[in-house]
Amino acid sequence: MVFVKKLLKIVGYSTVVLLILAYFLFVLPFWGIPFNAQRHGNPPLTPAWALECWLWEDDKNTSAYEDSLLAGYAQHDIPVRTLLIDSPWSLRYNDFEVDTLRYPKPAQWFKGLEEKGYRVVLWMTSMVDSYGKDTRLTASQDFYQNAKQRGYLVGNGNEIKWWKGKGGFIDYANPAARNWWQGLQKNVLQYGIDGWKLDGTATLFRQQIGFLPFLYQKTHSGWMSTRQYMDWYYQEEYANGLRHNPEFVTLGRAMDRWFHPEGFAPIDASPVNWVGDQKHHWRSPEALLSNDKEKDIALDGVQGFESAIQSILRSAKMGYNVIGSDIAGFSGDSIPPRLYIRWAQFSTFCGLFLNGGHGERALWKRSAQELDIIRRFSWLHTELVPYMYSYVVSAHRGGTRLQQPTEGKYHYMFGDHLLVAPIYQDQLDNEVTLPAGKWRYWFNDQELLEGNKKFTKRFPLEEFPVYIKEGSIIPLRIERAYTGIGDSTSRNYLTWLVYPAGSNEFSIYDPQNQTPTTLRVAQHATSLTLSLKGKHLPHILAIHAIKAPKTVTLDGKIITFRFEARKQKLYLKTDTYSIGNYQIDY
Repeated sequence: MVFVKKLLKIVGYSTVVLLILAYFLFVLPFWGIPFNAQRHGNPPLTPAWALECWLWEDDKNTSAYEDSLLAGYAQHDIPVRTLLIDSPWSLRYNDFEVDTLRYPKPAQWFKGLEEKGYRVVLWMTSMVDSYGKDTRLTASQDFYQNAKQRGYLVGNGNEIKWWKGKGGFIDYANPAARNWWQGLQKNVLQYGIDGWKLDGTATLFRQQIGFLPFLYQKTHSGWMSTRQYMDWYYQEEYANGLRHNPEFVTLGRAMDRWFHPEGFAPIDASPVNWVGDQKHHWRSPEALLSNDKEKDIALDGVQGFESAIQSILRSAKMGYNVIGSDIAGFSGDSIPPRLYIRWAQFSTFCGLFLNGGHGERALWKRSAQELDIIRRFSWLHTELVPYMYSYVVSAHRGGTRLQQPTEGKYHYMFGDHLLVAPIYQDQLDNEVTLPAGKWRYWFNDQELLEGNKKFTKRFPLEEFPVYIKEGSIIPLRIERAYTGIGDSTSRNYLTWLVYPAGSNEFSIYDPQNQTPTTLRVAQHATSLTLSLKGKHLPHILAIHAIKAPKTVTLDGKIITFRFEARKQKLYLKTDTYSIGNYQIDY
């Protein structure tokens, strides 16, 4: 009995010691627990351009191919605002010198992209490599030794292997190292680039003691943990970018499976976020049981589409705001057509629409169905930019974020007005849980649905489970007819999609100075009033109505209107106005 008590005592003490060691050697330096609340502030003011569609590829990595890809997207009328250029684009990692064999005449090329209206984001990490796996200059000992000898690397130049080679970490705590590093970056910042993709090398920050990783290294200012170095990386690169360009962004990781439950980047230093690399896979019991090679490739979803959805919703719950994933996945076998479609539809209702990775991204070389559907949803995402930007401003000011997880399998609110119930597996049927209230289906908004209900519905590939809360006001910028809400005559007008119910209002913000324009809507027994306050904008009011009104006045004067009974829509198009008060009488 005495022996057992002694044994239990030894086990107890040993457990305590092991827990203490685990905390100080892993939990604290790697995750920062429990001090992460102080790391995160409100999301930055993400520029509106970053909410439009992004495009990238990771198979050719040349300006010639990227020019052809952009030309094809323009020819087939698929919207692209941002070109993300991934590695390798530099001579060495990370010397910020453009490889002119891959990207000849870089000054001219970057200027040409800017003149065509594109934004450009370049990949980078915090590594100074002595060896680069796929750069033109694979052996870069001189580059590494120069930084090491000048004391610009942490841990006296301690090297680690990473997925692109071998090198040391730049010491952000050293002012001289920062000046040197930022001087190198001017090589490309001078071309007017708009952002960095900050890949995740900072999470590898460590030194090895035998076979054990020690998650601290000596820097210019003293010992620093992995978690602390990660924060320096994201914060310093974002801050320096903003000094060169007030609309600069960094694309950083938010949540990526279990690796960093506290979030990779500090929220207030992460204007745009993606959730790591997934495969071109999704859940498909039919495909798993079949040898038919025409079936969409399938796994259990853990590292594919479902994993991306899970990470995005966890990121949103933590407080990240503009989040997305590589549409159709980053890598794997050929991209399954139905997966590409569903992933693009889901990304339409995320802040980041990131179309890229390995695999064929020239949609006109894929199926006609993929081209048609993905183009339509790309335009829908583009139309939603004013709506999304309102939640950029709101989140930055401490208010509602863009995505808010809610009841139902992977359900979330996209802003306050849209419920999204993603189809996450290869089937047309999906279960939807409507919250309390009244709702309308985005692709057939004539029918009013009672909320607080769960049901299963079939969604053809041309549609996606998105529901509009009754009483919603949704601002849109429409340039094409693909989505059926407006057409080319809507260009240069702000379209307000209005579903009257009680009294509601919505504010949009000028991306340059956040000047608001607010639309207030009030429903009465036999009339409807709408009033605009703030910056005057040419606009179209697309108001849900079951019958045509008797009269419509603007600032007391009778105006013409258009009513489409089939769509149950009343359209009011206005270029200028004095006050902005509408009265609609039935």
